[in-house]
Amino acid sequence: MEMLAANSGIILFLVLGFGVFMAWGIGANDVANAMGTSVGSGALTLKQAIIIAAVFEFLGAFLAGGEVTSTIRKGIIDPALFEAIPDKFVLGMLSALLAAATWLLVASNRGWPVSTTHSIVGAIVGFSAVVVSVDAVNWGKVGEISASWVVSPLLAGSIAWCLYKSVEALVLNSSDARASAARWVPVYMWMVGFMISMVTMLKGLKHVGVNIDLGTGSAFIDSALLAALIGLLVATAGGVFVRRQLANNANLGIEGIFGILMIFTACGMAFAHGSNDVANAIGPVAAVVQTVQDGGAIAAKSGMPWWVLLIGGAGIVLGLATYGWRVIGTIGSKITELTPSRGFAAELGAAGTVVIASGTGLPISTTHTLVGAVLGVGLARGTAVVDFEVVKQIVGSWLVTLPIAAVLSISFYFLLNALLV
Repeated sequence: MEMLAANSGIILFLVLGFGVFMAWGIGANDVANAMGTSVGSGALTLKQAIIIAAVFEFLGAFLAGGEVTSTIRKGIIDPALFEAIPDKFVLGMLSALLAAATWLLVASNRGWPVSTTHSIVGAIVGFSAVVVSVDAVNWGKVGEISASWVVSPLLAGSIAWCLYKSVEALVLNSSDARASAARWVPVYMWMVGFMISMVTMLKGLKHVGVNIDLGTGSAFIDSALLAALIGLLVATAGGVFVRRQLANNANLGIEGIFGILMIFTACGMAFAHGSNDVANAIGPVAAVVQTVQDGGAIAAKSGMPWWVLLIGGAGIVLGLATYGWRVIGTIGSKITELTPSRGFAAELGAAGTVVIASGTGLPISTTHTLVGAVLGVGLARGTAVVDFEVVKQIVGSWLVTLPIAAVLSISFYFLLNALLV
């Protein structure tokens, strides 16, 4: 307690710095995942992707990033365990932020798409096991999160495989591809409208207390009904647009149509990602700020000041703009060659997986989901077009994320403890 009072200014300075570093890492790694398919397929240039992601990630983080966030992400440990030792809690959260951000820097430098959630969870597990005890960690929850290594890529890959096979059969390999596009693209537009609306409602708007209630008794069903209606409106308007474009522009190819669809899916996924994953950076920041301001009292929930959301959103945008190109390159071109139709199937497959997970409670990682979707699209064309050496490196980075983040967190904890206590 005395440590907090004596070093409150230094602690607040450090937590804001580490929070920006973590947000930067999310932008460099996680956001690059969402934009990688658009850039790799040629639907967007790198500059265009950065601008779109900057706008929608920032809006998602700032407008729907959460007024309240759990002090300890994902229920990994009980905050009550730290009530008697708030100084150790604060040092631990500082260490966790720095550890997760450091690992994201290393992974981004190598072009490895890793999970930011797994990074911060591994870091929290590390310092908690040392500060309290190994038994303080909810290993069941850790196991659930680890299961996403398998669940996420398998589910997303299967959905993306089916989507691309349908695009091939119904449009690309049709004897009259333009007529088939006019007939079937509106159906895919309905899917885009439905999936992105669902992702936004389930992963974005819930953070600001916007709850859809149509009287069915189930929030998921209410959201699905509204999303289906939105999808119908998107399909109707989109169908008119596509038919006009095909009629008036003889040079417009089928891939160009799917490129337009990809832009819409990228915007929606960026908004949902910003609203959801910004908590990985600002959740610990808000917890430390509140603990210091309350004189050591630790709350299970931490209020989210607007300026903390602003910092998180700005950090994410900065990370993408300055360093995101490395992971974008891995997702967009190194696993398999992407075209707009393939990238569209991958993005929609990832969005569909997020929706299914939200409705069923399946543990998933958005990073693992998108990698699995890209792999699924590649496998739909045969194993020869997939670079399994790159896939092996990516999977290896997933497996070491939790332990490396934990070791780094423990190391930084002892360093900060030596400097401040």
